[in-house]
Amino acid sequence: MSYGRLLIVNGVVLLAAFAGVRGFAQPPVVRVVVEEDVYSFTPPDNGSGPMWSFGCTTIVRLGDRVVVSEMETGDGVPRLCNTKWKLAERSEEGWEVFAEADGYRQREPCVLATLSDTEIFLNVNDSIMPPGTEYGPCEPHLLAFDINNVAEPRKLMPEWAGETYFTDHSYRGYAADRANRELLMLNINAKTSTEHWALLTAEGETLANGGIDFPIRACYPQVALKDRAGYVLAIGDIVEPNEEWRQYKFEQTQQKWDYVFRILYFTSTPDLTKQDFGEPIEIANVDKTGGHISNQDLWISPDGEAYIMYTEREVASALIRDKFVPDGSLVSSLHLAIVKDGEVVQRKVLVEGTEAVQPGHARFQVTPGGKVYVLLHINGAEHPNQLMQIYPLLDEPPTVPVPFKTPFGSFLLATVRAGNEPSNIIDVFGHQASGTTLSYAQVVIE
Repeated sequence: MSYGRLLIVNGVVLLAAFAGVRGFAQPPVVRVVVEEDVYSFTPPDNGSGPMWSFGCTTIVRLGDRVVVSEMETGDGVPRLCNTKWKLAERSEEGWEVFAEADGYRQREPCVLATLSDTEIFLNVNDSIMPPGTEYGPCEPHLLAFDINNVAEPRKLMPEWAGETYFTDHSYRGYAADRANRELLMLNINAKTSTEHWALLTAEGETLANGGIDFPIRACYPQVALKDRAGYVLAIGDIVEPNEEWRQYKFEQTQQKWDYVFRILYFTSTPDLTKQDFGEPIEIANVDKTGGHISNQDLWISPDGEAYIMYTEREVASALIRDKFVPDGSLVSSLHLAIVKDGEVVQRKVLVEGTEAVQPGHARFQVTPGGKVYVLLHINGAEHPNQLMQIYPLLDEPPTVPVPFKTPFGSFLLATVRAGNEPSNIIDVFGHQASGTTLSYAQVVIE
């Protein structure tokens, strides 16, 4: 056993142990072979955007073909559901739209999954109310496309457990098990905050359903599905619970929006067809210090361990620090927690931030040889995008710069959680220089 660094959680010093492979490994060689813009969009001004459902993905790889889900804002269409989905494929002539909705009925981006080199499963959340309705009922379902015959998608309607109330704020989760041709959908109940789930076959049959009740409302889930075992990682998303802090922040900023993200939860079940998700456990908690946590990604190892990656900051803002937590830190670091049988068995700080250099988005890339890497964005670093080996876990994970012409600050990958096969090609889709342009890059690991 080797040992990591000291972690401070709610003022308690913990020794963050990790069972890593001793020594070092040769860093991978990476080549950027494609780097291009895909589309630009008009901000919908509805609280969402193309990266809003960051726990899921909007890019899939179908053999040699790459497909993305675009988000288009309707000109003059009143919010909240004022966008529509468009599917585009990369070709030698550029990105070509091959399917799109016939109306503007979405608030959020529509996320993707795949189960083979010809199948696309688009997760939509259609408003069933007149345009301009806010927080109105929606109908979540899947549209199944054959990439070789996209004219007639199949509509797959999940069966949900109990009473549901789904609105334009879906906080959806989505995962695919390619080997078993099954899909797992999550959608939040706007009245109760229960995350309803449904397990579906590729043909649309609902095999099982249920609900997850977190201790507080938890959103933006990363979801994994493997041999009918389900895994969910979600971040607490509630209005500032500390009345004194909430009043002070409003006095200083006059901002009514004051949601905080301070407690990270994880839950799982060994078989969705036999039992519902277990009692959620806390992965990290910075509530007492007014901190901030962002859930970054989730990967399930061959032996069923859940690799959980997140960024954590002790205090979310200088406003709270200066008034209430004078010794608190505003520096973010990237953390890894490994869960086995419902318990955190290992912890490791992957990137320790400083005032000048702090980690941001981080996503897992699984390769055919069994190694797993993390594509990172490190704000302030000489090379903002880097690749780090994460599995097998090493004492000192090697990193290598990814030489994009323009760094990616926020991005999604063609993840295995969405049914994409392990690959030495990293398909990157996200924001580079412009906040209103979505770009694509292809990175080869050698």
